[in-house]
Amino acid sequence: MHKTGGSVDEFISKVTPAVRRRDAETLVSLMREISGREPELWGTIIGFGSCHYRYATGNQGDMPILAFAPRRAASTIYFDALERHAVAMADLGPHTSSVACLYVKDLEKVDESVLRTMLERAYTDVMNGTTSYASLEVTG
Repeated sequence: MHKTGGSVDEFISKVTPAVRRRDAETLVSLMREISGREPELWGTIIGFGSCHYRYATGNQGDMPILAFAPRRAASTIYFDALERHAVAMADLGPHTSSVACLYVKDLEKVDESVLRTMLERAYTDVMNGTTSYASLEVTG
């Protein structure tokens, strides 16, 4: 994955449906506050900061430190591993999830303080190198 450039504001202005656009604006504000970094486009993903990861298998690449994608069906919020957030997710509100993706259809229906705590922990884990990656280096 790599940064593709472009205007985050312009990208968000074209997001549909309207609830996803509203949620994207909220997530940009929240992730900017948590990370202290400005949003950048990584294709159709909005990311904050960057890091280089390497798995024990040798697979490696670059990714944002915090990121989300405003998809038509739901906002996808990316995590290293959601299992670390199992207790918080029980109190989050309506969502679905996979191994590393949290899917939220309406951000106003989840507990923002719980989501904030999850994102703060995810950011701290990357900054401290306490993730599931064999190695991780913050690059931006």
